[in-house]
Amino acid sequence: MNAVSPPPRPGAAGFLARYESLIGALPGDSALRAAAAAAFRAAGLPGGGPGRRIEAWKYTALRPLADMLFAPAQAPDIAEPPTLAGAAAKVVFVNGAYRAAMSAPPAFFARFADRPDFGTLSWPDREPMTALNTMLAADGMTLDIPANTDGGTVHLASIGVGPTAFHPRHLVRLAPGASLTLLETANGTGPYLHNPVTEIHVGAGARLIHVRLQNEDIAAFGLSTLYADIAEHGTYDSFSLNLGGRIARAEIRATLSGPHATAHLNAAQLLTGTQHSDFTTVVRHAEPHGASRQTVKNVLAGQSRGVFQGRIEVARDAQKTDGYQMNQALLLSPDAEMDCKPELEIFADDVKCSHGATIGALDADQIFYLRSRGVPAAEARAILVRAFLTEAIDAVADDAIRALLEAGIAGWWDNQAA
Repeated sequence: MNAVSPPPRPGAAGFLARYESLIGALPGDSALRAAAAAAFRAAGLPGGGPGRRIEAWKYTALRPLADMLFAPAQAPDIAEPPTLAGAAAKVVFVNGAYRAAMSAPPAFFARFADRPDFGTLSWPDREPMTALNTMLAADGMTLDIPANTDGGTVHLASIGVGPTAFHPRHLVRLAPGASLTLLETANGTGPYLHNPVTEIHVGAGARLIHVRLQNEDIAAFGLSTLYADIAEHGTYDSFSLNLGGRIARAEIRATLSGPHATAHLNAAQLLTGTQHSDFTTVVRHAEPHGASRQTVKNVLAGQSRGVFQGRIEVARDAQKTDGYQMNQALLLSPDAEMDCKPELEIFADDVKCSHGATIGALDADQIFYLRSRGVPAAEARAILVRAFLTEAIDAVADDAIRALLEAGIAGWWDNQAA
């Protein structure tokens, strides 16, 4: 089962060579992997060289990733990540491989390596990063929450140590009436590619609270894709905080497949230097009386670039849909850039859908007001930035998780002031 790894090659060719060396050694459906490899061979990395143009990636080209050399993932020695207060369960992956010694998994946990399941929602034939994950995924987390069961709080921690690339495959299923709070953190050191694909099923009347803190190394690439299906009266309530990474992208595709389903896809992006971060969502209302909310806050310093693409699709039968999205950006530098692309596609005639976007700088009058009362300039700016982010962070109800997010924001701001 131990395949001989080829010498590292850059870009799509390197990933395909890695796949060829592992044929027969990876778990799960080999035919599905082969089809994904064919799709990835045809598409290549988005904007990373020859290949078809992909509209969804028009603002986020992966040319820097195409030039990288990644060695096969190793199992480095690292310090154990801290346990979140209030989390009874912790699942740790290092370079995409499960670390049992650092984990305290819940009873409903299984490894992808032991029970490979690619799910039913992903589109490797249409999305190159999903195709890349499908052909190379070796491990990941599966959670199956039984009906009418409170799964408590589970902390999924991913740690990368470069130079390497890893492609975790996660699957979360909540049976009818179940509930779960899932905290997902990602960090590491050195240049690496973290390319997870997550599939989530929220059953009838079930509720999933999903908070993601992405604080990858400044030299790393964090490119995540998430598919969610929400059944009748189910709720998927998510919040993403993107702080790290050379290039980061969080893509969420949520389908409200039952009447009265609800999806909240809120986020905040804090960028500096030459960072590039992309938050892309597609929310499909397939049945009536569904509700979706998206509020995305962006704080951009240096020469950073933020991207928000939000699309709401309303099917013909999805009457009484209530969809809302708002993107707001605060530019702390004249060299920072924000690209915003909100979209509505509505085929029903009895709906309430809206979107909006604002981009601006800190209010000079507000800074003057604080300075005139003895507040130092850096602290005045920090107060205003924190106030700008309050609406997004306050949407996270769990005190321990909210404190973790606030600590991440404080650390980011301290780095700006240093």
